[in-house]
Amino acid sequence: MGQTMVEQIAQSHLMEGPARPLRAGDVVSLRPRHVLTHDNTAAVMKKFASIGATAVADSEQPVFVLDHDIQNTTESNLDKYRRIEEFAAEHSIRFYPAGTGIGHQIMVSHGYVVPGALVVGSDSHSNMYGALGALGTPVVRTDAAAIWATGEFWWQIPRTVKVVLEGELQEGVTGKDVIITLCGLYNRGEVLNAAVEFHGPGVAGLSMDERFSISNMTTEWGALVGWFPVDPVTLDYLRHRRDTLAEAGAFDRFSEAELEEWTLDPPRPGSTARYAGVIELDLSRVTPHVSGPDSVQVMRSLADIEAEQVAIQKAYLVSCVNSRLEDLEAAASVLEGQTVADGVEMYVAAASREVQEQAEASGAWDTLISAGATALPPGCGPCIGLGTGLLEPGEIGISATNRNFKGRMGSRDAQAYLASPAVVAASAASGYIRAPQATSDEAPVYVFRLTASEEPEPAEVEIEPGFPERHEGRLLFVQQDNLNTDGIYGKDFTYQEGMTAEQMADVVMRNYDPGFADVVEPGDVLVGGYNFGTGSSREQAATALQAAGIALVIAGSFSQTYLRNAFNNGFVCIECPLLVDHLKHLHSETDVPTVVPGDVLMVDFARGTVSLRDQAFTFTPLGAVPQALVVAGGIENQVRARLGVNA
Repeated sequence: MGQTMVEQIAQSHLMEGPARPLRAGDVVSLRPRHVLTHDNTAAVMKKFASIGATAVADSEQPVFVLDHDIQNTTESNLDKYRRIEEFAAEHSIRFYPAGTGIGHQIMVSHGYVVPGALVVGSDSHSNMYGALGALGTPVVRTDAAAIWATGEFWWQIPRTVKVVLEGELQEGVTGKDVIITLCGLYNRGEVLNAAVEFHGPGVAGLSMDERFSISNMTTEWGALVGWFPVDPVTLDYLRHRRDTLAEAGAFDRFSEAELEEWTLDPPRPGSTARYAGVIELDLSRVTPHVSGPDSVQVMRSLADIEAEQVAIQKAYLVSCVNSRLEDLEAAASVLEGQTVADGVEMYVAAASREVQEQAEASGAWDTLISAGATALPPGCGPCIGLGTGLLEPGEIGISATNRNFKGRMGSRDAQAYLASPAVVAASAASGYIRAPQATSDEAPVYVFRLTASEEPEPAEVEIEPGFPERHEGRLLFVQQDNLNTDGIYGKDFTYQEGMTAEQMADVVMRNYDPGFADVVEPGDVLVGGYNFGTGSSREQAATALQAAGIALVIAGSFSQTYLRNAFNNGFVCIECPLLVDHLKHLHSETDVPTVVPGDVLMVDFARGTVSLRDQAFTFTPLGAVPQALVVAGGIENQVRARLGVNA
């Protein structure tokens, strides 16, 4: 049987795993080409030190880019930035200071991402690297520290869904509209925790910037990977980047011989590769849409929402998904000769300093600023809820960013919609959500074919020494699906590095249920809905529940990034959709955010069952790798043991 692209690329970076060809479900140890960290480098440094590591295994692997909180000029933040730069110099690691650009843009534009490579980042939007034919996927902070120390990390090969793109986009329709459509149309778990491969004749008509946008937001779609084939568009981009950087005397990432190899023999899946499902999308039927408010899984056509004249107070053209040159020029073409409407604040930040300079040279930047947009430095800023221009209570914003979770871009009492740069610009000029030109409310038809079994049959497993055979604990039921990490551990605390376990326990789940900390007791079993822990890759969303005394989390499904954070900290998570569906039925009339019914759950880890009252529900038992992580107390202890460092 042939391999999918994720299986192939993992195979070529394999350090430890099955002797046979890799397939979905295998747990392996891989050596990535590069690993990105940003402002969270400071936290990774602490983990690196706590492991007892003193040397980076391969100084060519890490790349540091400061991009998240760069508007913060407090002495504590500047000191953190200095410490990161000093660490980079000490270990000969490539370092990009605040103001250079957003990490993902630096990774693709500076040649760190190449076809067929495994490139990871301690940030959830590392999926973007798939636009260049790489396997780009997020890791978490503990993974990054382990890679620094050993050059490797553990990973479970995901299933793959093929997306076949037909036709061509109509004029005025963009890659952002494509991914908004996919997120809104296929929102029933079709690609959750999967790798997505884009294929079909429609790919050729997508620009490189559009591919970056689509791959980037496969994260919000629920996927772990968003891979595009390598074609003339890809190769032209790589050749241009190589020539541009070579002229500046700053290029050593890949050779002309490699470009020739990718031209003659580009990475491609096996002809008999097995896919979990197939989605078909006719690009000619895609029209401008918005996501929201407050969810990427809710979409509306511009033709539909325009009629309501939804007033906005803020407009944003920022972030790693839509602030490249093509995006800035699209917005500028709409705002040419116009001004931002009274009562509206518009903010613009380029993906990098280089992109801003290109936009200044083309005239697009001056058009945006002359129209009334406020310039921000190249970085994440309002997209991550940091710096100038956040949404205030009661405000509505339209943004060309990738996320609109409640409270992410400011107040929880505000609303955020996502759209393409052209729609953001048109809305800013009009004062309400609208497209720059007349559009239809047509949308593609839902076409999804399930082609493979989703789960293996549960089987009894051997319990590793030190791992519990069973656990009994009081049930706490949180039935909301897609409970994101902002809800579990809010942005106000994410970058406060000095939070104690007690302080974390006090604020856990506050954005979801302000009263949660008052009801939780040590040993409780938290049962969530589907896609638990989606969103940002913040580790504290797992460790804060652990600090509150939660023994384990059971959910219908998890964000894979959340799952990594949990097991990397020795925190047990299991998927049991049968139990979740049963509890949803039992408590369908309950409207409190956290249900405490008084029941006790008994979890049998060896047999893979959860018992509630007189019923038992099966789950796939945890294997040796996750058990070993829990027994060790997390990956840091495992790595410490590997390095021969005493705790």
